[in-house]
Order: sequence, then structure tokens, then C-alpha cells
Amino acid sequence: MSIKDDVNYIKNELSSEEKFLESFVKTERFFKKYKKLIVVLIITVIVGSIAFLVKTKLDEKNLYEANIALSSFLENGNQNSLDELKEKNRDLYEIALYLDAKNEFKNADINLKYLKELLDFQVALLNSNQSDLDAVSKKADFLLKDYAIFNQALILVNNQKYAEAREILGKISQDSRAFELATLLKHYLVIK
Repeated sequence: MSIKDDVNYIKNELSSEEKFLESFVKTERFFKKYKKLIVVLIITVIVGSIAFLVKTKLDEKNLYEANIALSSFLENGNQNSLDELKEKNRDLYEIALYLDAKNEFKNADINLKYLKELLDFQVALLNSNQSDLDAVSKKADFLLKDYAIFNQALILVNNQKYAEAREILGKISQDSRAFELATLLKHYLVIK
């Protein structure tokens, strides 16, 4: 019985080695068949990874330099820093323009939607320009729409146009934070 077990064991071992060799041959055939594709794929992955890492490092460097330029512009008003900022990071450049225009109470050529709207609102508010405030408050997605309406009503009150102010205050929605201010102004307008 021992010899029979040994023979079976040897058969199983040969069968295992045969299966291993068979899978090795299949793998070799697959590799030969798709060798060029596999090599191109590996090279593409390596080149893509290197390009991604280089781009990430360049973006970080540009962002760092842009932040330094913004800081320099805000501290010194250095025009060269503003030009460098324009090259490195357009969004930070527009923020610098916004801050500069806000400090000097003037308009600036800003393309960032919310900053442009805020600047338009602030300039209209400082100039007490009701038509500009009206234009800003009519924008459906304006960030401070209700506050702009409230300020428009304040300008009307200062010009003693109380009926128009009441009408404009009615446009402020009840879930707005400016509604409380509008309510206070409405109470004031009751005696006018």
C-alpha cells in the first residue's frame, strides 16, 4: 500500500508541476501577444505620474509666489507685485483689485462674479445711488440682495420719499436676516 501511495503522490506532484508549466506558458504567450501594448501602458503611466507631480509642484510654487506678491501689494501698493500676481494667479489678482478699489471707493474691472457684485453694491451705497442699488438688488442670485433693498429704502427715507420706501421694504423676504432691519424701519415709517 505504501508503494501505491507513493505512486499517487508522484502523479499528483507531476500534475501540479504540469499545471504550473501550463499556466507559465499561457502567461508567456499573453505577454508576447500584448508586449507592445503592455510596454506602452507602463510608459504612459510612468510619464503621466511624472507630469502630474511636476504640474503639482509648479502649481504650489506659483501659488506661493502669488501669495507673496499679494502680501507685498497689500502692504506696499507695489505695482510690480500686482503685475506678477496677474501672471501667477488671476483670482488673487482680482481679489487685490477688489481690495484696492474698495479702499479707494472706486470701480474696478473685476471678472469674479461675487466680488464684482459686492464692489458695485459698495460703490452704489457710498454714492447713495438709488438706481445702481436697484440694479444690484434685482439680480436674482445677488449675495446681499435683501440688504441692498434695505439700503435702497434708507436712501428713499433720507430723501423723504416715505411711500416708496414702504413699498420697497415689502420686497424683503421674511426669512431674510435683513427682515428685522426692515421691520424696524417700517415702524419708524409709521409716524411719517
